[in-house]
Amino acid sequence: MNFTAEDLKTFLKNVVDVIEENKEYLSELDRKLGDGDHGVTMSIGWQAINEKLNNDLEAEKDCGKICVTAGRTFLSAVGSSVGPLYATGFLRGAKVLQNKSELTGEDLKDFWAAFIEGIKQRGKAEVGDKTMVDTLQPALESLKSHFNQTSDFAQAFSEAVSAGEKGMESTKDLLSKKGRSSRLGERALGNQDPGATSAFLILSTFLATVHSAQVV
Repeated sequence: MNFTAEDLKTFLKNVVDVIEENKEYLSELDRKLGDGDHGVTMSIGWQAINEKLNNDLEAEKDCGKICVTAGRTFLSAVGSSVGPLYATGFLRGAKVLQNKSELTGEDLKDFWAAFIEGIKQRGKAEVGDKTMVDTLQPALESLKSHFNQTSDFAQAFSEAVSAGEKGMESTKDLLSKKGRSSRLGERALGNQDPGATSAFLILSTFLATVHSAQVV
């Protein structure tokens, strides 16, 4: 079974719910490292996407257009640094999905590769900088490796989420090298990065959506 445009919209709606459920948790993580508003910021961005899903995108079948709208909407709604990062991810990913209403495992792998590479290039962050890249890069490497071996997207993405979780947890032991938290020095140690955490929530939500859609 392929992953359809409706499944893609379901994924986005599921992220809306997951971010809302974890809004206070994400802000609590951010209070230890930054402005304390990461959960609120993510909620604003994803609620704006939700509004588009309920109105402009309700009948849209082009997965590329869905991603373009999601990216532009997030950017318009979110003024902080995370806005351009996720917007770039969606816009890069949209190029892979344009004019497609059903997606194969190969399409989905390529989407996430473009999405994550876009975020990395826009943010100029690397593994070890205590950012969302600490979640996303290990996930991408795992996804590519396992998919190339098996061509089983659901299994490969499951392994990717596990790798991303380990990456997220590794941020507790890292000094911050990007953003406001970089001023904290060793006081950042012991605290999990909120951006890495929200990135993991998005990946794990995609995996749950894939399982419900029975994608192979």
